[in-house]
Amino acid sequence: MTATAATDLPLWPPTNPDHGPFALLDEEERGRLGEPVTRVRLPTGITAWLVTRHTDVRQLLRHPGFSANFEKPGFPLVRPLPPQSESDRQGGFIRMDGDAHTRLRRMLTAEFMIKNVRRIEPMIQQTVDEALDGLQAAGPPADLVEAFALPVPSMVICHLLGVPYADHGFFQARSRTLLDRTAPVERVRTEVRELREYLRELVLARHADADTATDLISRLVRDRVATGELSVDELVGMALLLLVAGHETTANMIGLSTLLLLREPGGLDALREHPDRAPALVEELLRYLSVVRTGLPRLALEDVEIGGRLIRAGEGAIAVLSLANRDPEVFGVADEFDPYQQAHQHLAFGFGVHQCIGQPLARAELRIALVELARRLPGLRTTATPEQVSTRETSVVFGLNSLPVTW
Repeated sequence: MTATAATDLPLWPPTNPDHGPFALLDEEERGRLGEPVTRVRLPTGITAWLVTRHTDVRQLLRHPGFSANFEKPGFPLVRPLPPQSESDRQGGFIRMDGDAHTRLRRMLTAEFMIKNVRRIEPMIQQTVDEALDGLQAAGPPADLVEAFALPVPSMVICHLLGVPYADHGFFQARSRTLLDRTAPVERVRTEVRELREYLRELVLARHADADTATDLISRLVRDRVATGELSVDELVGMALLLLVAGHETTANMIGLSTLLLLREPGGLDALREHPDRAPALVEELLRYLSVVRTGLPRLALEDVEIGGRLIRAGEGAIAVLSLANRDPEVFGVADEFDPYQQAHQHLAFGFGVHQCIGQPLARAELRIALVELARRLPGLRTTATPEQVSTRETSVVFGLNSLPVTW
């Protein structure tokens, strides 16, 4: 695409914050993005193809002719990429292609398999129980995001990685900067560096007790770094990715899901009375809410036809998971939340070789958190009107800033 976007093209991501937390676009935005594959302009000044239909998003994300490498010329970034050193580039396998991506991802695959997540479910349950104990002890009113939705996945990923939860304020603040599309480039660069330095010190400290420790970082130090299969910088990059993604996405899903179920007549009551329905409900929540709303960017390495449009080599394309998950050809009345819908075809975790490696963990955390919330707080209700709910409009991962509740 050209270096300067045509001014009459629709802007992506859209900028209207007034349509509420559950509507993806307002009517004007829907009209401008009416085609399944639409050319749009990005805040960085380039243009790209926006892909919104379920079948087309699947084709795009599994096609080997598209790259996930942010540093390739013409890559469709929604914000400028801060300057990076060679060490900064190490370990972030979601931005890699081919063998480089596969090599690092395979080192983590077993850790997040369903059978291993089931093994740690008692730890997730304990974390949820302790967070609810604290919430009940403090008494209402409360901010459910601050007191429950954010701490639970943060504690879980800290436990798995071996990151001290006492430092959660440090990494949560920097995670938010990394995901904020409007954050100044220099601030992003500084805070990424601070996070990498923090994790590097943690990795180096693990060398002393890696033989006895059971956390993921220690196991990778022992089994991969010590054998020369993985460099320290690569492990730091992998840990950074897991730490940020491991709490941000699930925290925002817990907050949004709770708000949605509180607004649905009998939403939490049904979950309390029929907890066996929770797994299917989680899939519908993932489909309907789809917190990664800006889409997954890719760069065409060759000419590829998607949805009847020819995307040429060197052009950018963005797979919009949230809109694909509202495709009426796949999900019926797709713009409505249906707790009984079979939503297993959703793309909330992406698709193809880069789909979210932590999805079994996210599902388990969301299921356990919502079931226990419904069971322990039967009188839970929000004290905020729809207009008062503050959302994270400029974040790559959409969510709530806060959720005032009482019970």
